[in-house]
Amino acid sequence: MSTLLTQLPTLLGVLVGTLGTILATSLADRARWRRSQSVRWDERRLDAYVDYAHALKESHAVALRLTADHRPGSRSHPIEREEGLARLAEADARRTIVWENLLLLGDEPTVAAAASWRDAIWQVERLARELVEAPSDVAEMLTRVDEARDGYYRAARRSLAVRGGSVEQSATLRQALADRSTATPEVPAG
Repeated sequence: MSTLLTQLPTLLGVLVGTLGTILATSLADRARWRRSQSVRWDERRLDAYVDYAHALKESHAVALRLTADHRPGSRSHPIEREEGLARLAEADARRTIVWENLLLLGDEPTVAAAASWRDAIWQVERLARELVEAPSDVAEMLTRVDEARDGYYRAARRSLAVRGGSVEQSATLRQALADRSTATPEVPAG
């Protein structure tokens, strides 16, 4: 019995050490699994954000081509109406599909910003489909699209913890439009 009593502290030390090792390993494995899941969902969220942005840009590009006649000085290449409407319908179908991924994976501020961008583009699409009369200031309508896009990218970057400063484009685009509208064409000498 005295041998057991002398070895008891050693046995308890081994038992505590074993339990500590099991606990530490379990906690480390759980933390590693959570990190890998987080990375996995961040990658999928990034894909959803990018896919949605591409789908919206496609719709917007077609709508711009269809509305080129309503925008003096437009650099959009006009498109034949029937072809443009068919492309717009295809783009809408793609946008609807990727919207579901965004709803599933996106955080609330990004989904709200995506809906605002979509709504701004819908106004241009309504003009392209001739469902509404051209507003007196089409440039203002396009500025709202650009600002909504900036809001979407701001929210998406925040959701993904992307750093690096602002990537907003609306002010730059607005200035470029103003510069184009005030520029006078050069008249060749002679």
